[in-house]
Amino acid sequence: MSTAECPGVGLVGCGLVGRKRSRALGEAKLVACVDSVPERAHALAEPFGAAVEEDWRRLVERRDVQIVIVATTNDHLAEITVGAVSAGKHVLVEKPAARNLEELDAVIAVARQSSALVRVGFNHRYHPAVSKAREMAASGALGDLMLVRGRYGHGGRLGYEKEWRANPRISGGGELIDQGVHLIDLARCLLGEFTSIDGFCGTFFWKMPVEDNAFLLLRTSTGRTAFLHASCTEWKNLFSLEIYGRQGKLHVEGLGGSYGPERLTYYRMLPQMGPPDTVVWEYPGADESWRVEFQEFLEDIRLGRAPAAGLQDARAALTVVETIYRRCGYDYHA
Repeated sequence: MSTAECPGVGLVGCGLVGRKRSRALGEAKLVACVDSVPERAHALAEPFGAAVEEDWRRLVERRDVQIVIVATTNDHLAEITVGAVSAGKHVLVEKPAARNLEELDAVIAVARQSSALVRVGFNHRYHPAVSKAREMAASGALGDLMLVRGRYGHGGRLGYEKEWRANPRISGGGELIDQGVHLIDLARCLLGEFTSIDGFCGTFFWKMPVEDNAFLLLRTSTGRTAFLHASCTEWKNLFSLEIYGRQGKLHVEGLGGSYGPERLTYYRMLPQMGPPDTVVWEYPGADESWRVEFQEFLEDIRLGRAPAAGLQDARAALTVVETIYRRCGYDYHA
Protein backbone atom coordinates (compact mmCIF):
# COMPACT_ATOMS: atom_id res chain seq x y z
CA MET A 1 0.00 0.00 0.00
CA SER A 2 1.50 3.32 -1.05
CA THR A 3 1.79 6.01 1.60
CA ALA A 4 0.22 8.44 -0.88
CA GLU A 5 -3.01 6.59 -1.40
CA CYS A 6 -6.14 6.59 0.74
CA PRO A 7 -6.40 2.96 1.85
CA GLY A 8 -9.68 1.25 1.07
CA VAL A 9 -11.40 -0.60 3.90
CA GLY A 10 -13.77 -3.53 3.63
CA LEU A 11 -16.00 -4.06 6.66
CA VAL A 12 -17.37 -7.50 7.49
CA GLY A 13 -20.09 -7.14 10.13
CA CYS A 14 -22.28 -4.04 10.34
CA GLY A 15 -23.64 -4.33 13.87
CA LEU A 16 -22.84 -2.03 16.80
CA VAL A 17 -19.06 -2.59 16.69
CA GLY A 18 -18.97 -2.41 12.90
CA ARG A 19 -20.74 0.96 13.02
CA LYS A 20 -18.21 2.23 15.56
CA ARG A 21 -15.37 1.05 13.36
CA SER A 22 -16.85 2.71 10.27
CA ARG A 23 -16.83 6.09 12.05
CA ALA A 24 -13.19 5.77 13.16
CA LEU A 25 -11.29 5.21 9.90
CA GLY A 26 -9.36 8.49 9.81
CA GLU A 27 -7.79 9.00 6.39
CA ALA A 28 -8.88 5.54 5.24
CA LYS A 29 -12.07 5.11 3.23
CA LEU A 30 -14.87 2.58 3.59
CA VAL A 31 -15.34 1.14 0.11
CA ALA A 32 -17.35 -2.04 0.75
CA CYS A 33 -19.21 -3.85 3.49
CA VAL A 34 -21.14 -7.04 4.06
CA ASP A 35 -23.41 -8.36 6.78
CA SER A 36 -25.57 -11.43 7.35
CA VAL A 37 -28.50 -8.98 7.45
CA PRO A 38 -28.33 -7.18 4.07
CA GLU A 39 -30.50 -4.28 5.23
CA ARG A 40 -27.99 -3.53 7.96
CA ALA A 41 -25.14 -3.44 5.44
CA HIS A 42 -27.04 -1.12 3.11
CA ALA A 43 -27.90 1.25 5.97
CA LEU A 44 -24.25 1.49 7.00
CA ALA A 45 -22.86 1.74 3.47
CA GLU A 46 -25.14 4.50 2.15
CA PRO A 47 -23.64 7.53 3.97
CA PHE A 48 -20.15 6.49 2.84
CA GLY A 49 -21.08 5.72 -0.75
CA ALA A 50 -19.69 2.24 -0.16
CA ALA A 51 -20.60 -0.89 -2.08
CA VAL A 52 -22.48 -3.77 -0.48
CA GLU A 53 -21.32 -7.31 -1.19
CA GLU A 54 -23.43 -10.42 -0.71
CA ASP A 55 -20.53 -12.58 0.49
CA TRP A 56 -17.43 -11.74 2.53
CA ARG A 57 -15.31 -13.80 0.11
CA ARG A 58 -16.09 -11.37 -2.68
CA LEU A 59 -15.28 -8.44 -0.39
CA VAL A 60 -11.79 -9.67 0.52
CA GLU A 61 -10.97 -10.23 -3.16
CA ARG A 62 -11.82 -6.65 -4.18
CA ARG A 63 -8.83 -4.78 -5.60
CA ASP A 64 -9.92 -1.52 -3.95
CA VAL A 65 -9.81 -3.11 -0.49
CA GLN A 66 -6.42 -3.04 1.25
CA ILE A 67 -7.65 -3.45 4.84
CA VAL A 68 -10.40 -5.75 6.12
CA ILE A 69 -12.12 -5.14 9.45
CA VAL A 70 -13.74 -8.27 10.87
CA ALA A 71 -16.52 -7.30 13.30
CA THR A 72 -18.69 -10.41 13.25
CA THR A 73 -19.85 -12.79 15.93
CA ASN A 74 -17.04 -14.93 17.35
CA ASP A 75 -17.80 -18.00 15.25
CA HIS A 76 -16.75 -16.22 12.02
CA LEU A 77 -13.73 -14.23 13.23
CA ALA A 78 -11.04 -16.82 12.49
CA GLU A 79 -12.43 -18.02 9.15
CA ILE A 80 -12.78 -14.53 7.69
CA THR A 81 -9.36 -13.45 8.97
CA VAL A 82 -7.77 -16.46 7.28
CA GLY A 83 -9.60 -15.64 4.05
CA ALA A 84 -8.58 -11.99 4.12
CA VAL A 85 -4.93 -12.70 4.93
CA SER A 86 -4.83 -15.35 2.21
CA ALA A 87 -6.05 -12.65 -0.19
CA GLY A 88 -3.15 -10.43 0.88
CA LYS A 89 -5.22 -7.98 2.93
CA HIS A 90 -4.22 -6.41 6.20
CA VAL A 91 -6.76 -7.27 8.91
CA LEU A 92 -8.14 -5.74 12.07
CA VAL A 93 -10.11 -8.51 13.75
CA GLU A 94 -12.16 -7.89 16.86
CA LYS A 95 -11.23 -9.61 20.10
CA PRO A 96 -11.09 -12.48 20.99
CA ALA A 97 -10.04 -13.19 17.33
CA ALA A 98 -11.32 -16.79 17.58
CA ARG A 99 -13.51 -18.98 19.77
CA ASN A 100 -10.59 -21.10 20.99
CA LEU A 101 -6.87 -21.74 20.61
CA GLU A 102 -7.34 -24.32 17.88
CA GLU A 103 -9.07 -21.77 15.64
CA LEU A 104 -6.59 -19.06 16.52
CA ASP A 105 -3.56 -21.23 15.81
CA ALA A 106 -4.90 -21.83 12.30
CA VAL A 107 -4.99 -18.06 11.80
CA ILE A 108 -1.46 -17.68 13.16
CA ALA A 109 -0.17 -20.37 10.80
CA VAL A 110 -1.61 -18.60 7.75
CA ALA A 111 -0.44 -15.15 8.91
CA ARG A 112 3.13 -16.39 9.28
CA GLN A 113 3.20 -17.21 5.58
CA SER A 114 1.94 -13.76 4.55
CA SER A 115 3.26 -10.22 4.54
CA ALA A 116 -0.20 -9.01 5.59
CA LEU A 117 -0.46 -7.54 9.09
CA VAL A 118 -3.09 -8.63 11.61
CA ARG A 119 -4.14 -6.45 14.52
CA VAL A 120 -6.54 -7.65 17.21
CA GLY A 121 -9.11 -5.15 18.46
CA PHE A 122 -8.11 -4.64 22.07
CA ASN A 123 -9.36 -1.06 21.92
CA HIS A 124 -9.41 -0.66 25.71
CA ARG A 125 -5.64 -0.14 25.54
CA TYR A 126 -6.40 3.16 23.80
CA HIS A 127 -8.80 4.74 26.28
CA PRO A 128 -6.99 7.89 27.46
CA ALA A 129 -7.04 7.02 31.16
CA VAL A 130 -5.69 3.53 30.44
CA SER A 131 -3.03 4.89 28.08
CA LYS A 132 -1.83 7.44 30.62
CA ALA A 133 -1.84 4.84 33.41
CA ARG A 134 0.30 2.50 31.31
CA GLU A 135 2.72 5.32 30.50
CA MET A 136 3.02 6.32 34.16
CA ALA A 137 3.53 2.74 35.29
CA ALA A 138 6.21 2.21 32.64
CA SER A 139 7.95 5.46 33.64
CA GLY A 140 8.48 4.17 37.20
CA ALA A 141 6.03 6.56 38.84
CA LEU A 142 4.74 3.69 41.00
CA GLY A 143 8.08 2.06 41.62
CA ASP A 144 8.20 -1.70 41.13
CA LEU A 145 4.76 -3.00 40.22
CA MET A 146 3.19 -5.50 42.61
CA LEU A 147 -0.37 -6.26 41.55
CA VAL A 148 -3.40 -5.32 39.49
CA ARG A 149 -7.03 -5.56 40.55
CA GLY A 150 -9.56 -5.31 37.75
CA ARG A 151 -13.36 -5.42 37.59
CA TYR A 152 -15.45 -5.17 34.45
CA GLY A 153 -19.14 -5.86 34.21
CA HIS A 154 -22.60 -5.04 32.97
CA GLY A 155 -26.09 -6.12 33.91
CA GLY A 156 -27.36 -7.63 30.69
CA ARG A 157 -30.87 -6.81 29.52
CA LEU A 158 -34.20 -8.53 29.04
CA GLY A 159 -33.68 -11.52 26.76
CA TYR A 160 -29.90 -11.50 27.23
CA GLU A 161 -29.89 -15.27 27.75
CA LYS A 162 -31.27 -15.69 24.20
CA GLU A 163 -28.64 -13.53 22.46
CA TRP A 164 -25.66 -14.93 20.54
CA ARG A 165 -23.26 -14.37 23.43
CA ALA A 166 -25.26 -16.96 25.40
CA ASN A 167 -24.83 -19.58 22.67
CA PRO A 168 -21.47 -21.35 23.15
CA ARG A 169 -21.46 -22.59 19.56
CA ILE A 170 -21.35 -18.99 18.39
CA SER A 171 -19.54 -17.25 21.25
CA GLY A 172 -17.05 -19.88 22.41
CA GLY A 173 -17.89 -19.05 26.02
CA GLY A 174 -19.53 -16.50 28.25
CA GLU A 175 -18.47 -13.41 30.16
CA LEU A 176 -14.84 -14.50 30.44
CA ILE A 177 -14.27 -14.63 26.67
CA ASP A 178 -16.38 -11.49 26.20
CA GLN A 179 -15.35 -8.71 28.60
CA GLY A 180 -12.86 -10.84 30.52
CA VAL A 181 -10.29 -10.89 27.71
CA HIS A 182 -9.98 -7.10 27.94
CA LEU A 183 -9.03 -7.37 31.62
CA ILE A 184 -6.58 -10.19 30.91
CA ASP A 185 -4.96 -8.20 28.11
CA LEU A 186 -4.57 -5.04 30.19
CA ALA A 187 -3.19 -6.92 33.19
CA ARG A 188 -0.68 -8.72 30.97
CA CYS A 189 0.39 -5.42 29.37
CA LEU A 190 1.15 -4.06 32.83
CA LEU A 191 2.60 -7.07 34.66
CA GLY A 192 4.05 -9.36 31.98
CA GLU A 193 3.40 -12.97 31.01
CA PHE A 194 1.31 -15.06 33.38
CA THR A 195 2.87 -18.38 34.30
CA SER A 196 0.32 -19.34 36.97
CA ILE A 197 -3.38 -19.36 36.05
CA ASP A 198 -6.11 -20.05 38.56
CA GLY A 199 -9.72 -19.08 39.01
CA PHE A 200 -13.35 -20.03 38.78
CA CYS A 201 -16.30 -19.25 36.55
CA GLY A 202 -19.94 -20.07 37.02
CA THR A 203 -23.50 -19.24 36.02
CA PHE A 204 -25.22 -17.52 38.93
CA PHE A 205 -28.22 -15.71 37.47
CA TRP A 206 -28.76 -16.00 33.73
CA LYS A 207 -30.38 -19.22 32.53
CA MET A 208 -27.85 -19.93 29.81
CA PRO A 209 -25.20 -22.59 29.12
CA VAL A 210 -22.27 -20.17 29.47
CA GLU A 211 -20.82 -18.49 32.54
CA ASP A 212 -22.06 -15.11 33.72
CA ASN A 213 -19.19 -14.51 36.19
CA ALA A 214 -15.46 -15.26 36.10
CA PHE A 215 -12.89 -14.77 38.88
CA LEU A 216 -9.21 -14.99 37.99
CA LEU A 217 -5.99 -15.14 39.99
CA LEU A 218 -2.99 -14.81 37.67
CA ARG A 219 0.71 -14.62 38.56
CA THR A 220 3.92 -13.93 36.67
CA SER A 221 7.17 -15.82 37.25
CA THR A 222 8.30 -12.98 39.55
CA GLY A 223 5.12 -13.07 41.63
CA ARG A 224 3.31 -10.06 40.20
CA THR A 225 -0.38 -10.83 40.65
CA ALA A 226 -3.63 -9.93 38.91
CA PHE A 227 -7.00 -10.43 40.58
CA LEU A 228 -9.74 -9.99 37.97
CA HIS A 229 -13.52 -10.25 38.00
CA ALA A 230 -15.70 -10.13 34.86
CA SER A 231 -19.45 -10.17 35.34
CA CYS A 232 -22.75 -9.76 33.53
CA THR A 233 -24.60 -9.59 36.85
CA GLU A 234 -23.08 -6.22 37.73
CA TRP A 235 -26.47 -4.46 37.28
CA LYS A 236 -24.78 -1.04 37.19
CA ASN A 237 -22.15 -1.08 34.43
CA LEU A 238 -18.65 -0.89 35.87
CA PHE A 239 -15.03 -0.63 34.78
CA SER A 240 -12.30 -0.40 37.40
CA LEU A 241 -8.57 -1.07 37.01
CA GLU A 242 -6.25 -0.53 40.00
CA ILE A 243 -2.49 -0.74 39.55
CA TYR A 244 -0.38 -1.06 42.70
CA GLY A 245 3.33 -0.32 42.98
CA ARG A 246 5.70 -0.06 45.90
CA GLN A 247 5.51 3.75 45.73
CA GLY A 248 1.92 4.42 44.79
CA LYS A 249 -1.27 3.41 43.05
CA LEU A 250 -3.17 4.27 39.87
CA HIS A 251 -6.94 3.79 39.55
CA VAL A 252 -8.76 3.91 36.21
CA GLU A 253 -12.55 4.23 36.52
CA GLY A 254 -15.26 4.37 33.88
CA LEU A 255 -15.23 4.11 30.11
CA GLY A 256 -17.70 6.89 29.42
CA GLY A 257 -21.37 6.42 28.60
CA SER A 258 -23.21 3.94 30.79
CA TYR A 259 -19.92 3.00 32.49
CA GLY A 260 -19.59 6.45 33.99
CA PRO A 261 -17.08 9.26 33.41
CA GLU A 262 -13.58 8.11 32.55
CA ARG A 263 -10.98 9.23 35.06
CA LEU A 264 -7.53 8.36 36.35
CA THR A 265 -6.48 8.90 39.96
CA TYR A 266 -2.83 8.83 41.03
CA TYR A 267 -2.07 8.14 44.69
CA ARG A 268 1.60 8.91 45.42
CA MET A 269 2.91 7.38 48.61
CA LEU A 270 4.83 9.82 50.84
CA PRO A 271 8.10 8.94 52.64
CA GLN A 272 6.27 9.16 55.97
CA MET A 273 3.36 7.14 54.49
CA GLY A 274 -0.07 8.18 55.75
CA PRO A 275 -2.57 9.81 53.32
CA PRO A 276 -1.01 9.96 49.83
CA ASP A 277 -0.73 12.91 47.51
CA THR A 278 -3.63 12.61 45.06
CA VAL A 279 -3.99 13.84 41.48
CA VAL A 280 -7.07 13.24 39.32
CA TRP A 281 -7.38 13.46 35.52
CA GLU A 282 -10.84 13.38 33.94
CA TYR A 283 -11.69 12.56 30.32
CA PRO A 284 -15.27 13.70 29.61
CA GLY A 285 -15.12 13.54 25.81
CA ALA A 286 -16.44 10.92 23.41
CA ASP A 287 -14.79 7.50 23.21
CA GLU A 288 -11.85 7.99 20.85
CA SER A 289 -10.22 4.60 21.49
CA TRP A 290 -11.51 3.17 18.19
CA ARG A 291 -10.03 6.03 16.18
CA VAL A 292 -6.69 6.04 18.00
CA GLU A 293 -6.37 2.28 17.64
CA PHE A 294 -7.10 2.33 13.91
CA GLN A 295 -4.76 5.26 13.34
CA GLU A 296 -1.98 3.23 14.92
CA PHE A 297 -2.84 0.32 12.62
CA LEU A 298 -2.53 2.60 9.58
CA GLU A 299 0.90 3.60 10.88
CA ASP A 300 1.78 -0.08 11.39
CA ILE A 301 0.95 -0.69 7.73
CA ARG A 302 2.84 2.38 6.53
CA LEU A 303 5.97 1.38 8.45
CA GLY A 304 5.61 -2.36 7.95
CA ARG A 305 5.85 -2.94 11.70
CA ALA A 306 4.18 -5.61 13.80
CA PRO A 307 1.02 -4.32 15.51
CA ALA A 308 1.30 -3.76 19.26
CA ALA A 309 -1.83 -5.86 19.77
CA GLY A 310 -1.42 -8.88 17.55
CA LEU A 311 -2.36 -12.53 17.28
CA GLN A 312 0.09 -13.59 19.99
CA ASP A 313 -1.60 -11.19 22.41
CA ALA A 314 -4.94 -12.77 21.56
CA ARG A 315 -3.35 -16.18 22.08
CA ALA A 316 -2.09 -15.21 25.53
CA ALA A 317 -5.58 -14.06 26.54
CA LEU A 318 -7.26 -17.17 25.12
CA THR A 319 -4.75 -19.40 26.91
CA VAL A 320 -5.99 -17.98 30.21
CA VAL A 321 -9.61 -18.37 29.11
CA GLU A 322 -9.22 -22.00 28.03
CA THR A 323 -7.28 -22.91 31.16
CA ILE A 324 -10.09 -21.62 33.37
CA TYR A 325 -12.79 -23.26 31.26
CA ARG A 326 -11.06 -26.65 31.50
CA ARG A 327 -10.58 -26.23 35.24
CA CYS A 328 -14.27 -25.47 35.71
CA GLY A 329 -15.50 -28.28 33.45
CA TYR A 330 -16.86 -26.03 30.68
CA ASP A 331 -16.48 -27.88 27.37
CA TYR A 332 -17.41 -25.27 24.81
CA HIS A 333 -15.67 -27.18 21.99
CA ALA A 334 -18.37 -29.84 21.95
